Amino acid sequence: MAQQCEICGKGPQFGNRVSHAHNVTHRKFNPNLQEVRAVVNGVQKRVRLCTRCLRSGKVAKPVPRSRAQASA
Repeated sequence: MAQQCEICGKGPQFGNRVSHAHNVTHRKFNPNLQEVRAVVNGVQKRVRLCTRCLRSGKVAKPVPRSRAQASA
């Protein structure tokens, strides 16, 4: 599964790991993705979002159902 946000498309970024002796090796910075339930086109769906999209409110979370509605 791709390490990519389904809303903004943020993916892994690459850089260098630099030691105290200044030895340089490659490394990867993965985005902080969370799998959440969201409303997409009027349908509840599980999506993988970066925490920035989640925090900024770019996605609508479903309205929680009460226990009375769930059992009826």
